[in-house]
Amino acid sequence: MRMKEIAYREARGAAGAASGQEALPADAMVNMHNARTDLACESGRAVAESHSRTETVGGRPVTVSRSREADGGRYVTISCGVITERDGEDLTPLAAVLAGELQALSALMLGRAPGPDTKVLVAGLGNAHITPDAVGPGTVSRMTVTRHLRTSHGELYRALGCCELSALMPGVLGQTGIEAAELVKEAAVTVGADLVVAVDALAARSCERLASTVQLSDRGVAPGAGIGNRRLGLDRETVGCPVLALGVPTVVDSSTLVWDALEKAGIGADGVDPALHRVLETGRRFIVSPRDCDRVVRLTCALLARALDMAFGVEMQPPEAGNGGNAGGTF
Repeated sequence: MRMKEIAYREARGAAGAASGQEALPADAMVNMHNARTDLACESGRAVAESHSRTETVGGRPVTVSRSREADGGRYVTISCGVITERDGEDLTPLAAVLAGELQALSALMLGRAPGPDTKVLVAGLGNAHITPDAVGPGTVSRMTVTRHLRTSHGELYRALGCCELSALMPGVLGQTGIEAAELVKEAAVTVGADLVVAVDALAARSCERLASTVQLSDRGVAPGAGIGNRRLGLDRETVGCPVLALGVPTVVDSSTLVWDALEKAGIGADGVDPALHRVLETGRRFIVSPRDCDRVVRLTCALLARALDMAFGVEMQPPEAGNGGNAGGTF
């Protein structure tokens, strides 16, 4: 998700500002009131199959939900409670659950379990200088890459038994003048990637989902769609190989927040004053993030980086040994 001006910006984006009205992209997840969300569990889209399991991880319940949408898209939603509640705790058990789901979904996408012959490129999307948007860069900066070991320390690489893991922080269009998808595509070609993992901050509809949900998907990433600032997408068509999306919601659109509150209060669209309705649909919008966003992003990046290392990197375990990699039902 791109957020070049996190405060006091129009959510409809440059194109919408020029025309006076935004036409939402077809793949943006919205409800009947244009409530924006990147989360499949909040989208209301048709689900063909779903399965959930709940287990205790670090003394707290964690629910893992796998779903397959009517169009074939696969999603994994891990509801683990607010990440800041685990500050000071060992994140390894939770990271192991996430690593198992990463391995399971990547195996479906690749047609085989990831291993030493698998080349994985992790793309940390977002602006490292804007805290709510720094999940991607912060995750990549904490990972341990292994691609260079294969040629420089072959014996060590074989002993590790991990994937050939490389990473990239493409920045945002306003910093580089180049779409992130274009940079990721060229990097994927250079390293011969079998799989790209795109790590990004997401937008939620509900505040309860902020920093408490991890989403995986085989549908790639539509950067900025959750806040109406859509950039060139990262998917198999644009990158040239399967793209696994990994993200955590860190922001809520202000109008979406109001619509969600009205709905929880039992007030439907017909019960909203026309003037308020116009403001919510066409007025100035803000992007809202948690008050302790610095701590949220720090812990989120630590969790995602550890999980990626356990799924593909130096701490990689065989999929059958993972904590949850084969559990919870098939897609």
